Amino acid sequence: MRDHTVELDTSASPTAFRFAPNFNVAVPFIDRHLALERSDRVAIRGDEGDVTYGELAERVNRTGNALRGLGIGPGERILMIVADVPAFFYLFWGAIKAGIVPVPINTMLRSDDYRYMIDDSASAAVFTSRDFADEVEAALAKATHKVARHYVASGAGETLSALLENADSSLEPAPARAEDDCFWLYSSGSTGAPKGAVHAHRDMVVTSQCYGVETLGLRTDDVCYSAAKLFFAYGHGNAMTFPLWLGATSVLISDRPTPALTFETIRRHGVTVFFGVPTLYAMQCKAIEDGEKNGEPAPDLSSLRACVSAGEALPPEIYRRILERTGLPILDGIGSTEALHIFISNRADDVRVGTSGRLVSGYEARIVDGDGRDVPPGDLGRLRIRGDSSASRYWNNPEKTAATMQDGWLDTGDTYRQDDDGYYVYCGRQDDMLKVGGIWCSPFEIESHLVEHPQVIEAAVVGRADADGLIKPEAFIVMAEGNPGQVVTDALAAELRQHCKSGLARYKYPRWFNFVAELPKTATGKIQRFRLRAG
Repeated sequence: MRDHTVELDTSASPTAFRFAPNFNVAVPFIDRHLALERSDRVAIRGDEGDVTYGELAERVNRTGNALRGLGIGPGERILMIVADVPAFFYLFWGAIKAGIVPVPINTMLRSDDYRYMIDDSASAAVFTSRDFADEVEAALAKATHKVARHYVASGAGETLSALLENADSSLEPAPARAEDDCFWLYSSGSTGAPKGAVHAHRDMVVTSQCYGVETLGLRTDDVCYSAAKLFFAYGHGNAMTFPLWLGATSVLISDRPTPALTFETIRRHGVTVFFGVPTLYAMQCKAIEDGEKNGEPAPDLSSLRACVSAGEALPPEIYRRILERTGLPILDGIGSTEALHIFISNRADDVRVGTSGRLVSGYEARIVDGDGRDVPPGDLGRLRIRGDSSASRYWNNPEKTAATMQDGWLDTGDTYRQDDDGYYVYCGRQDDMLKVGGIWCSPFEIESHLVEHPQVIEAAVVGRADADGLIKPEAFIVMAEGNPGQVVTDALAAELRQHCKSGLARYKYPRWFNFVAELPKTATGKIQRFRLRAG
């Protein structure tokens, strides 16, 4: 085999991957398209115009050379707090081709979160989009690890574009093996402390082929648009690795994905495959229904051939409402940061509403009891999965690695059962973590922020389903001044809601507030959240 190539045996079940001994994954995802004469084909469409595969390859090379020119060595990390713009592609793939480890970060976090990740990763440099620069600057000032280099990926200031001007446009890929460390994605755990899931060069190949091609049926002529952002493992595949694997086109929109924006983006760019989360599908459905009531024309979704949902379980009612109004089935699935993308999914020709579907080719699953023994079909248990895209470990966290990653199996923390026909049915989380808008958040983090308010003495946060069956945070508050009247609590609820919106990532604010005299607790003082959830 030639260097940096991968051979696929699709006649095997599952597909067999044979990686060259010297394998840098930037070559098949970026450079290969030049050899296939796709230089003039559009790789990226979006707010900043089109980028062809030829332009992408050149800018990836320049970025890799620029990073090396900054003195960043092989295996060192760069943090990326970057919006969904072409610069994200340049940094991510340029780093990998140069032997540097990119670490994309949630762009909706606050300075304390970034400070933790700066210290935990001991990053050599930080790149940020202008909109997030203030939070990042505050984090850099507070961090124990002092980052020597901070650059703005887009916008005014010392930008990535300025670094690329004098960089060479040719770059030899750094030597690597398929199983070597390639990039990280941070995932929150039950304590709320972020964990760096370390992924290898091979992982993106596995997810792109096993899910993107063999499960979803993506094609070279597809135009992919993901409402989930690139920093998120789900969006990372949807909007970047899947289209790049095939030579397809990715649509990048940096703004928040409102129903109106997503409808217009689909129409304007001729999107063929749309990736959303249940919260957004519920909002889109309401927008369509409101438009019908007001006599407005339905959105033009005629270019779409597939819609995908992940991040949290899709309520059957949302599926039915979308299908009734658009004729488009939504293919629900479950994935994780540790597995990199979806490992159980419905398919275009095999949809079972109310389930996560069947196993993606190349993955195995077990549903186990508290002692790790397989449960009978139909019984509830903890879902474990195994596949070749799984992270090797959590960075600098051997205890959590040992608890979550055992003999190649990932403990997902999800409760599942398998029905008589082999479909996997989601039944909730094993812990108190909440998934809001498809993104995990910790009740403890929200509670800690609420207690910072001078009128709050204690707080507990649990998940509650809204009218669409989607989980949102609900807060129970013990006030320092007792339990006042309704008028006062209405005003205080609005104040606390704003307090959370301004101090936390915006999706984490509680949607409901309950003012109580005391919180239910165990004899040792632990809050009994299950009693709050039970009402």
